[in-house]
Amino acid sequence: MNGFARPELVASPEWLADQLGRPEVRIVDVRWRPDGTAASAFAAGHIPGAAHIDWRAELIEPDDAEAAPGLRLAGPDQVAAAFGRAGVGDGTSLVLYDDSLSLYASRAWWSLRVYGFESARILDGGLAAWLAERRPLSNASYPPAAASFTPRANPRMRLTTADVRAVLGSPEALLIDSRPSAEYRGLEGNARRLGHIPGAVNVPVGAMHVPGSQRLRDAHELRDQLLKANVARGRRIVVYDGAGIGAAKLAFVLSLLGYDDVALYDSGWAEWGDRLDLPVDR
Repeated sequence: MNGFARPELVASPEWLADQLGRPEVRIVDVRWRPDGTAASAFAAGHIPGAAHIDWRAELIEPDDAEAAPGLRLAGPDQVAAAFGRAGVGDGTSLVLYDDSLSLYASRAWWSLRVYGFESARILDGGLAAWLAERRPLSNASYPPAAASFTPRANPRMRLTTADVRAVLGSPEALLIDSRPSAEYRGLEGNARRLGHIPGAVNVPVGAMHVPGSQRLRDAHELRDQLLKANVARGRRIVVYDGAGIGAAKLAFVLSLLGYDDVALYDSGWAEWGDRLDLPVDR
């Protein structure tokens, strides 16, 4: 991963293969399926030594019929307990992977960062890259020894709707919408209203990857894309998408490139677009 400011945030398949079996390195598979079959996919084959976490069930607040729409990060005790069951504790080096452009791995990475866990990497290219290099899979499932880490909340990494509304128009903050261009422009979408948060620029997260691959583009290409969207250093960056999944991947990429003040709007457009009292641009 030449050219990245923080290469310690990413793992190559070669690097991970060299770490297999080391007790201080934990691997967590965060593949997810809407139909609930991710656990079966994990049982059928996973990177040796990995544990599985259902990020939607274990890292998101329980559904509340009166809550605003969108996915909201669970509290520190719930997140720490989920990773503790996967053997992740203070002093652990963690590698996260999935099979979906690392979207769910990025959401898990961001969830840990919000609560102060810094030593997590994402496998570049995910499971597809591992298999492309003919690396081994396992169907053995041995529950890891329980561990625990001490959550230390970092409130600057997570914003609410009220927080985002407060920074609208501020020259010190830059909003980035990571949804596809058609949703940003208001041509399609699932919320009650279409469009984007006023002042936001559009950096689709899908453009961060080599076409036809789940691997990231090289650092030079990524920086060029951000510069074309006027994403410069020196401002606080707030990323969002429909519900905080693709936006978490963009937050990861920005951190990898050395942007050091990146926050995620947790509820995203799912909440903003449904609230008629909030401004919208198209």
